[in-house]
Amino acid sequence: MEEKTLSTRRIYDGRVIKLDVLDVALPNGQKSMREIVKHPGAVAIVALDDQRNILMVRQWRMAAERAMLEIPAGTLNPGEDPLVCADRELQEETGQRAEKLEPLGAFFVAPGYTTEKIHLFLATGLTESRLPMDEDEFIELEHIPLEEAVRRVTAGEIEDGKTITGVLRAARLYGI
Repeated sequence: MEEKTLSTRRIYDGRVIKLDVLDVALPNGQKSMREIVKHPGAVAIVALDDQRNILMVRQWRMAAERAMLEIPAGTLNPGEDPLVCADRELQEETGQRAEKLEPLGAFFVAPGYTTEKIHLFLATGLTESRLPMDEDEFIELEHIPLEEAVRRVTAGEIEDGKTITGVLRAARLYGI
């Protein structure tokens, strides 16, 4: 089932993503083309306060053409440990630092066309600690009870994939 790369052409080299076109040999010997969005990877954090509210951010998403409610997240810097990135992003986006950051696993966003892999974390024992936000980020912070977040996910009101995955993984840990 493995495909072999015969050649690669970079057709876009952006700040966050790169776009490569690959010529590949298929398992049956025929050739085909693949378009791959190269992404450094990211983290997403399910941050729970002492009342079991998830700290969520609402921000404009140009691709979706609307504001979306999401768990805090951010892109990995080259060679950065996901745990370090999660600690930084939590402080930037929520103004909180976690006493405990536990891995909740990782997943590929859309392996049919991108290399982006998101590392999920559960953050507990939150205390105030703000880092400056990125200058192009405009975020509204909301505290949503975990049970309400699960309801919104199952009702289709939350449509962001990393948020759906993070909320459901955290809910399972808490027996919801």
